[in-house]
Amino acid sequence: MKPVAVGLVHSPVLDKRGDRVVSAVTNVDIHDIARAARTYGVQRYYVITPAAEQQRLVGSILEHWCQGHGSRYNPARKEALSLVKVVATVQEALEDWNLFCDAESDCLLTSARAENSIGIEEARERLLEKPALILFGTGHGMAPELFERGWPVLSAIIGRGDYNHLSVRSAAAIILDRLLGRTNS
Repeated sequence: MKPVAVGLVHSPVLDKRGDRVVSAVTNVDIHDIARAARTYGVQRYYVITPAAEQQRLVGSILEHWCQGHGSRYNPARKEALSLVKVVATVQEALEDWNLFCDAESDCLLTSARAENSIGIEEARERLLEKPALILFGTGHGMAPELFERGWPVLSAIIGRGDYNHLSVRSAAAIILDRLLGRTNS
């Protein structure tokens, strides 16, 4: 399988009214997605936000856990958080990932409302051919302009009932397991 990165998109995203916003970075999303990424062999985790204050917040968290007291207190957390890189835009993340891989990457979108999507098997086949950046949206999902770029959208995670509002960290863990996990058979 080719290298995989994930990106947590805080802009452009939608709020519950459908307005385009910049969502807030949360400490738990940074930690939990980094841990899932490290567990499944993801090579980079982009936190994507144009907000300078939010970038500084992520920087402070990373400094504590990767260089400060936290790095000695919890080396496993340091290992996971060492995957994190803060960037301002999706385009910046994709360009950095392409440089890291020295190849043009696939960009895969996720959505709770995925229509015209590709299934997990097709996505796995794509990962055999070229590196990929998998984007997860915050707020109430990524803004339409990301979907208008023609990038494939992974099929939505469907539960048993009509309730469909997973946290992004739960969705990221499920998608990473389905795409990159080993079966126990």
